[in-house]
Amino acid sequence: MSSQAVSAVPVPIRIPIREILPWAVLVILLSLITLYFISAEQGAVSVFANSYVHEFVHDGRHLLAFPCH
Repeated sequence: MSSQAVSAVPVPIRIPIREILPWAVLVILLSLITLYFISAEQGAVSVFANSYVHEFVHDGRHLLAFPCH
């Protein structure tokens, strides 16, 4: 019996950028909105007049080392 060596040729994986791009934009936008609410939603740059948003993200703000007091 003779055995032949079969060399495996790696096939490159195609990444469909046109399918991923809308989801990437959505994730980036939601991340920036979340970062705004955690980091800057208080005081002079506040979008909402009450403190509900501040109290909702209060613990996350301390967890990410943003000062708020």
